[in-house]
Amino acid sequence: MSETRLHTLRMLAQRFKRYGLSVAWLKAEAEAGRIPHLRAGRRLLFDAEAVEAVLIQRASERSRGRGDA
Repeated sequence: MSETRLHTLRMLAQRFKRYGLSVAWLKAEAEAGRIPHLRAGRRLLFDAEAVEAVLIQRASERSRGRGDA
């Protein structure tokens, strides 16, 4: 059985720093329900691989959508 490591908002932002994703942007996306997260009290927790998969899927859909328009 594999373990999933949950990241805090700051840890996630650090991991995706090379893509220019800020703490504020990630928090807004989570609160809007656009990236997967768990809420533990006031804290947001993330599975970085799940977030990355969603962001890749969104980018792929956008690039296909722009070609159709």
